[in-house]
Amino acid sequence: MNLHADKGALYAQRVVSGEIPAAKWTRLACQRQIDDLAREPSEEWPWVWDPVAACRPCQFIELLPHIKGKWARDRTLLKLEPWQCFILTTVFGWRHRDTGLRRFREAYIEVPRKNGKSALSSGLGLFMVAGDGEEGAEVYSAATTKDQARIVFDDSKRMAERVPDLRNYCGVAIMQHSITVAQTASKYMPLSAEGSTLDGLNVHCAIIDELHAHKTRAVYDVIDSARGAREQSLLWSITTAGSDRSGICYERRTHVTKMLGGQLPDPTTFGIIYTIDEKDDPLDPAVWPKANPNWLVSVLQDDMEAAARKAAATPSAMANFLTKRMNRWVNADSAWMDMIAWDKCADKKLKLDSVKHLPCWLPQDLASKVDVAASPRLFYDVERDHYYLLSRFYLPERAVEQAANSQYDGWRRAGHLIVTDGEVIDFDLIEDNIRADVCTLDVQEVPYDPWQATQMASRLLGEGAPMVEYRQTVATMSEPMKSFEALVLKGKLTHDGNPMMDWMVSNVVCHRDAKDNIYPRKERPENKIDGPVAVIMGIGRVLAHHGGSQDLDDVINNPIIA
Repeated sequence: MNLHADKGALYAQRVVSGEIPAAKWTRLACQRQIDDLAREPSEEWPWVWDPVAACRPCQFIELLPHIKGKWARDRTLLKLEPWQCFILTTVFGWRHRDTGLRRFREAYIEVPRKNGKSALSSGLGLFMVAGDGEEGAEVYSAATTKDQARIVFDDSKRMAERVPDLRNYCGVAIMQHSITVAQTASKYMPLSAEGSTLDGLNVHCAIIDELHAHKTRAVYDVIDSARGAREQSLLWSITTAGSDRSGICYERRTHVTKMLGGQLPDPTTFGIIYTIDEKDDPLDPAVWPKANPNWLVSVLQDDMEAAARKAAATPSAMANFLTKRMNRWVNADSAWMDMIAWDKCADKKLKLDSVKHLPCWLPQDLASKVDVAASPRLFYDVERDHYYLLSRFYLPERAVEQAANSQYDGWRRAGHLIVTDGEVIDFDLIEDNIRADVCTLDVQEVPYDPWQATQMASRLLGEGAPMVEYRQTVATMSEPMKSFEALVLKGKLTHDGNPMMDWMVSNVVCHRDAKDNIYPRKERPENKIDGPVAVIMGIGRVLAHHGGSQDLDDVINNPIIA
């Protein structure tokens, strides 16, 4: 019988039809599977559907017991919900027409807490070491710390201890730090970056729980590279939403959204994201089942209502509610920009040729010679009262090589970051680019913070460039920062969708003083905000020319009086 495959197929159909409440990315994941099932094998599509293979992990996992809560007390066996059947059968059901090998080598599942993701992953770990039939299988529960790595592994261990048949018929041996199967020379262990080395692995399956908590991509990259010798390895990442948009988790999420949206074909990666839609009110109970596929099973209404009341009454609890209960990404507990509104302002087709006739401001944030320098071009259409932003960033080669945020290298390859040779930024290149812009664009001003830019400003001023000193104080930044936010919320600013600027905008934390003044800050040193700081400076100068606070021009030009 193909009970689990049928259960998963019915779930996908009910999601796509709207019978089961679901957000955009969930519907697209289900539609992808429906579309794939309708395809005929061809040169371009070599995959075939094997319902028997699809059901095997489900049948194995449902022989395992609950180990927590009331179900553990009653010695109840795991029962996979339709959404879990859909994920497992989709990941394991597709095989290559000629080789018989599995199609999917990576699975990314994003789902809020309390939806049974740890039990699902723990059962999968046991299946991959004892039920998948792989000789010499190496299965790992991977994380950055020992404690995090042991969460999934220890749950697997407790499950195995309560199933004597695993020992009697599968030859499973359960030890303190490993689970082994002598017949196939296979092992299942926790793995963390705290160990002496992660080299020498030959990974058949790696389960990365809470990928959003990884501050660097080291563990992910080592595991990913250690799968090359296996014909059908599986990298299983399951996580809630987080706040670090520069990390590996958000990178993989972005890959999945582009794949589901049709912009980036990737037939060997499975992805599904459980969240709410952009326009949904997270405090509206009607949308909660969208983000929580285990609604009224392990996610209970009274518990959710209590969390929502706390989030509504306590601003500091809202970010936790959004990430852990609604699976929405936020940038910080006191985030400034509405990132949904910011994303709506993106136009990746925006090019210099379409706006070069407009008045232009070239704000410069050159805080350090060894760190990111921001030199965006901000255009203002007076008649339409609309802003256009073209981002531009510089970083020295040494900083790219040493940075924990290896997204820098990806941004360089994609053309979103200019990397200069050597250990410090080539300010001569920035200076030359400013000269070129002054000659070819209708540059009104080049606002600059005197920190690190005085000599460059003096040279350019001597050549006739419209350099304007702009000190970054609360008095000069508060009004344009508020205006920046308002422009985005009103859709009166269009930006080029540069992902480096997206990341920096998401890093900005807003602090208000007793007089309701605000100033851009960051929570961690690695959370760069140079780009939005420069944009705020540019907007400040536009406001000084075309309206805004009546005192803004005086404050900017005479910062001592602020």
